[in-house]
Amino acid sequence: MIELTEQQCQQLTGPEPVAIDPNTRLTYVLVRKEAYERLKSLLAMEDYDPDEGAALMNELMADDDAGDPLLESYQHYGQKK
Repeated sequence: MIELTEQQCQQLTGPEPVAIDPNTRLTYVLVRKEAYERLKSLLAMEDYDPDEGAALMNELMADDDAGDPLLESYQHYGQKK
């Protein structure tokens, strides 16, 4: 673990503190450990079920399609008559 200097601690008070690696010039956004753990759990793929996501997307699209008066014209777009 790295211990921050006083100047680095002052930088953490900003809304989006960043750090630049002087060797690679890559930029990193610094977040508190609690925020990182929350983000990590939100982005975890082990609980992801693609079928559940597809079902939700189909449900949302069906609701949207039901109120679209031009849907039929979209379905025939580009087809020869």
